Amino acid sequence: MPSFDTDVPALLLRLDPNPFHHGTLGAIRSLGRSGIEVHVVAAAAGGPVDRSRYLHRSHELPAPPVADIPLLEKLCDISERIGRPAVLIPMDDRGAIVAARLAGRLLGRYLLPDQPADLPERVADKAELARLCGELDVPHPATVIPGSTQEAADAATDLGLPVIAKWSRPWLLSPSTGLRSTTLVRTPDEARRLYERSERAGSALLLQRQLPGGPDTDWFFHGCFTHGGGCLIGGSGRKERAWPLRTGLTAVGRWLPNPQVERASLRLARHLGYRGILDLDFRRDAHGRYHLLDFNPRPGAQFRLFTDSSGLDVVRALHLDLTGRTVPGRRSTPGRVFRAENYALLSAVTAAFAERPRSALPNVIRGSTEVERAWFAADDPMPFLAMTGAWLRRGARKGAYRMRAAAPGSTPHTARAVTTHRVGASQQP
Repeated sequence: MPSFDTDVPALLLRLDPNPFHHGTLGAIRSLGRSGIEVHVVAAAAGGPVDRSRYLHRSHELPAPPVADIPLLEKLCDISERIGRPAVLIPMDDRGAIVAARLAGRLLGRYLLPDQPADLPERVADKAELARLCGELDVPHPATVIPGSTQEAADAATDLGLPVIAKWSRPWLLSPSTGLRSTTLVRTPDEARRLYERSERAGSALLLQRQLPGGPDTDWFFHGCFTHGGGCLIGGSGRKERAWPLRTGLTAVGRWLPNPQVERASLRLARHLGYRGILDLDFRRDAHGRYHLLDFNPRPGAQFRLFTDSSGLDVVRALHLDLTGRTVPGRRSTPGRVFRAENYALLSAVTAAFAERPRSALPNVIRGSTEVERAWFAADDPMPFLAMTGAWLRRGARKGAYRMRAAAPGSTPHTARAVTTHRVGASQQP
């Protein structure tokens, strides 16, 4: 294992209120097992993640929405409690954007990658990403940014229905709007009505040509970069199962070398002079080209998939780099499998009952020499037990709610004006 500066703690920042964020748990365990004192500041405190034996302390954020100044004050207050400078690692896009904007005012309290304050916001902005891909000739789905309701309707028709609709800056969406970051639009009228909600969304609407999904089409790249976009550690992987099916986060993934994905990722990082951790999502089209769909300026939830034989991963590499320690050469171990137990179970059960047999993928765990599980760990079992209990309780509540809604005399739900379908980070197949 590399030699860490264990006198420097780490603070994980998560503004996403999801209490089941297994990426945060992975970071807690990775750093904690290295002897580093780990703190978490999150919008959802008290969840299964907080039960980890490797978590030193959890700090709760003010009630959302969290603006820059209240967050700055909270981070300064936590710094006083910690008592010495700490490595700050955002675990979601919004956290990465805000942390970069505040970096100059956090000097002396936190260690952060030295890069332009607006860089995380630029790469997370889907309109900016489309323009960046055009500049570098990186494949990207055909994208239109309409300027009126009629342009939205025309673009939907020209791109070929159905199309993918995305908000340029999804981190600005308020839960009160009822809008999703990504929507499958089936008619020109749906595109027109969605455009009418642009002001409430807080950012521009993008319409993208849909890239068909299927087995072997969804790929990702995780990496950690130092000065000038030099890659400290990185790897490409394939999404074997997703939740929701074929559309959402990685329920099961495999580390597989992919030269096309790796070359495109390294080229982007070098062009931007990127420093820190990134997570990129790609989809392969029918012609074998890998289109970049999303650029996330933070660790992906399955980052522990890319752990080499010495235990090095992206969060450990970042801590080493920011504390001035040497990051050792990579001892690559492709073939590893990552499994998020709760989502993998839902994916497998749903696929088994799906109408189309092609969604029932083979057992991707069979024959693997090493499996990284998101929740279960023999040396840290409490998060898994807490997650299992919480999921069972939530499932029981949902079942009871649906039974009441289906009971005679219940009030029917009002249909939405725009039909939406969850798509998640990748495109709907």
